[in-house]
Amino acid sequence: MAKEFTWKGKSEDAAAKLDLKEFMALIPSRQRRSLMRGFTEAQKALMVRIEAGENNVKTHCRDMIIVPQMVGKTLRVYNGKEYLPVMVTAQMLGHYLGEFSHTRKGVAHSAAGIGATRSSKAVSAR
Repeated sequence: MAKEFTWKGKSEDAAAKLDLKEFMALIPSRQRRSLMRGFTEAQKALMVRIEAGENNVKTHCRDMIIVPQMVGKTLRVYNGKEYLPVMVTAQMLGHYLGEFSHTRKGVAHSAAGIGATRSSKAVSAR
């Protein structure tokens, strides 16, 4: 039997239905202080679009904290080059959107170029 997911002792459905006051009591202090200061204008605009039921919303708000109203939505978060899709789940609550849209790629090394090693001195470059 599969173990049922809980977030801070709440089931996934119960966590998605939390209001902002209850949610703030359960998240770490850094995120709680940020939410207590209020949303920026860009974050307010994002929340209006999410609460309107839009899916696949594009945003630059990487510093937006994932709140219960976002659970089940797909947001397209800008990483500096393109908008990457982020499917919000209950496990992401309290994290920032930018954590799920990486700005750097992993390094993929290939073979060494000409002149990169001592053995390549013997190979003709023509």
